[in-house]
Amino acid sequence: MNEDNLHEGGNYCFFDKAYISEFVYGGIDGAITTFAVVAGAAGAEAAIHWVLIFGFANLIADGFSMSVGNYFAVKSERDNYNKHVKIEYWEIKNLREKEIEEIREIYEKKGFKGKLLDQVVEVITSNDDVWVDTMMKEELEMTKDNRAPFKTAFATFLSFNLIGVIPLLIYVTATFIEFDPSSLFPISCMGTGIALMIVGYMRGSVTRTNKLKSVFQTVFLGGVAAFLAYFVGELLAKYFL
Repeated sequence: MNEDNLHEGGNYCFFDKAYISEFVYGGIDGAITTFAVVAGAAGAEAAIHWVLIFGFANLIADGFSMSVGNYFAVKSERDNYNKHVKIEYWEIKNLREKEIEEIREIYEKKGFKGKLLDQVVEVITSNDDVWVDTMMKEELEMTKDNRAPFKTAFATFLSFNLIGVIPLLIYVTATFIEFDPSSLFPISCMGTGIALMIVGYMRGSVTRTNKLKSVFQTVFLGGVAAFLAYFVGELLAKYFL
């Protein structure tokens, strides 16, 4: 993650529209995975300190792992794009006639004919940058991802931890203020449910799908994960504790 990555995008804002999807999916994953740990611990009737230890260990480790994976995924995609750009520049320089014919074939398939086709080919091939950009989009079906790898990783890590810590907050509070132990998991469920509703709504906005449906799906998946974790924890506790 070099300094150039910090400057890409023209500013230091990690919350512009290009990074909202990373924030949303990082938040969903953070909430669901951390809540699954809490649910498993609740099923096993683990003490508060064990919930916190495993919960925060999962939160930090998984958040970092996810952000690193995101960083390399975006960087690899960008490197692959840049590699093909160099190949296209080499081809229009060394295999010019072949590349001109490829442009002609592309626009023939789009319905261009005769003089209009000749004009389109002439205009595109008169500028190497336009030519390469056209080949990338039309021949290779590749577009440049302008998001900075560092920013996507940071947005993922930040959202994973900001949303993912919510299931643990009541347990943290319980270390300072006395609570009925039986109330901790239900309160964690409510907090997590609200968090999943919010990020589910944001997911619907990002994907431009039905927001109510997106909220339902997100909360449902979180509930399934918690259900499985809770009963696995309960089952294992019966046999090993």
